[in-house]
Amino acid sequence: MAAGPSETHEMTSVMPLKAIAVFDIDGVIRDVGGSYRRALADTVESFTQGRYRPTAAAIDALKAEGRWNNDWEASQELIYRYFETQGQPRTDLTLSYEALVDFFQQRYRGPQLDDPAQWTGYISQEPLLVSAPYFEQLTQAHMAWGFFSGATRGSAVFVLERRLGLAEPLLVAMHDAPGKPDPTGFFQVAEQLSAGKTDVPVLYIGDTVADMHTVQQARQQRPTATWIGVGILPPHVVAADETYADKYAAGLRAAGASLVLPGLTALTPDRIKQLINDLQLP
Repeated sequence: MAAGPSETHEMTSVMPLKAIAVFDIDGVIRDVGGSYRRALADTVESFTQGRYRPTAAAIDALKAEGRWNNDWEASQELIYRYFETQGQPRTDLTLSYEALVDFFQQRYRGPQLDDPAQWTGYISQEPLLVSAPYFEQLTQAHMAWGFFSGATRGSAVFVLERRLGLAEPLLVAMHDAPGKPDPTGFFQVAEQLSAGKTDVPVLYIGDTVADMHTVQQARQQRPTATWIGVGILPPHVVAADETYADKYAAGLRAAGASLVLPGLTALTPDRIKQLINDLQLP
């Protein structure tokens, strides 16, 4: 297993800390194109009585607005927008958010919502985009790491511990902090990994505009520290045509990404060092 938070903290307290890497999970650590996004599309389709099922491009367009990191809220918003195109104002609709969330979770987790050992929904089919040795390489390069995600804690722990085999990694998940682009959770992870150091560059690695806006807000709120955004193209974008991938990457850069890569494994310790040098950071 890769080092857990206590072990990582112990190592960084006796070795010079070169950088801190904080990771989003969905689209970066795991491919959610056939899980979260599929559950989102299922939910919208069901609550529009089968009249509208959003495409991947439609979901990307919504998330490019930078406000819809929460997929339950994104589902609700797409439902509202569909009915508005049909001449029905959202204020006239009776839409139970609790029922929407329950439907989404039934699709994503399966009928046994509270028992990860029995999850048979879309979550059980998610391809992993990285393996545990990747994080071991970061540790060996004197780089601390953790996770800040809008996923539920149960879902995040399922992929990080049960699927990847990480030993209790540092994680701030949904309900642990305000949702992105609020940087509070990002700060929490960085502070716990910094070992009291304030001059260590902190990277946030994510795949959406909201992730990069999180970095922008971190810079605004704590301008004396170094915050770096790294964009990762999610698998469905990599698989699309070059024009679409270029447009998606341009959106991440416009939102604040200093670097955009086609997958997390391309962000090696050497690439992180190079990025810090390119930005002329100490």
